[in-house]
Amino acid sequence: MRRQRNRTKLSMEDIEFRTTLLRSLKNCLEAADKLNEIYKKTNETLDVILGNQLEIKHTRTEIMNIIQTPDSRPEERKNQVNDLKCEEAKNTQPEKQNEKRIQKCEDSVRSLWDSFKRTNIRIIGVPEDEREQDIENLFEEIMTENFPHLVKEMDLQVQEARRTPNKRNPKRTTPRHIIIKMPRAKDKERILKTARERNSVTYKGIPIRLSADFSTETLQARREWQEIFKVMNTKNLQPRLLYPAKLSFRIEGQIKSFTDKEKLKEFITTKPGLYEMLKGIL
Repeated sequence: MRRQRNRTKLSMEDIEFRTTLLRSLKNCLEAADKLNEIYKKTNETLDVILGNQLEIKHTRTEIMNIIQTPDSRPEERKNQVNDLKCEEAKNTQPEKQNEKRIQKCEDSVRSLWDSFKRTNIRIIGVPEDEREQDIENLFEEIMTENFPHLVKEMDLQVQEARRTPNKRNPKRTTPRHIIIKMPRAKDKERILKTARERNSVTYKGIPIRLSADFSTETLQARREWQEIFKVMNTKNLQPRLLYPAKLSFRIEGQIKSFTDKEKLKEFITTKPGLYEMLKGIL
């Protein structure tokens, strides 16, 4: 009876996983359809913009010819130049709207990929050729070495374990990362929270790092904060990287958050101590 219950439990988990996967694929297809529609509208808008730019070019040429005519009246020339400026201003509006649409679409795709990776843990620093065919058990050894109490408390399960990218590049000097897919996001969050509190995670004595797994775009945006993050960490400002790529830290008893470096640069001009700390890297 116990074995039968275990088989039923595994079957239900398998059904739940497949249902979640199908729902995610459906969302991905819907997002792709929206993306195609936006690109189609974008091309139509670009055609209109190019046509308007060509018309403006012809109008500018005509105005220049009039200006160069000796008997052309100054008032007439002034009105034509003003009309041309208004026409140019009108044509810049569709361009800005188009840029906003594209940015919104890119953000949606990035958010979709991040949702696919929501339960993933990325392990950085485990040497290559280290039991490549047994990565799932390798993760369990890392957990036992660093978080034995979690292993006892949690029902440690792994849905997928692999190196990324799939093929090894001989020119790459650092080991490929390991991706561990957990069945539940709360398990991933608990492991990462414990890793942050421990500060030092190792595999057979070798320092490694555990982090959340994100899309390429989100990872790149977060990397841009790394140097500033390290400096703030040494100064005990308690920095944190919030999703998707927002830097948060504590200063003068308050928590401040910034989504880009320009806003942070404006802020530190009002804080002399912080300005001296970051002036070389901002």
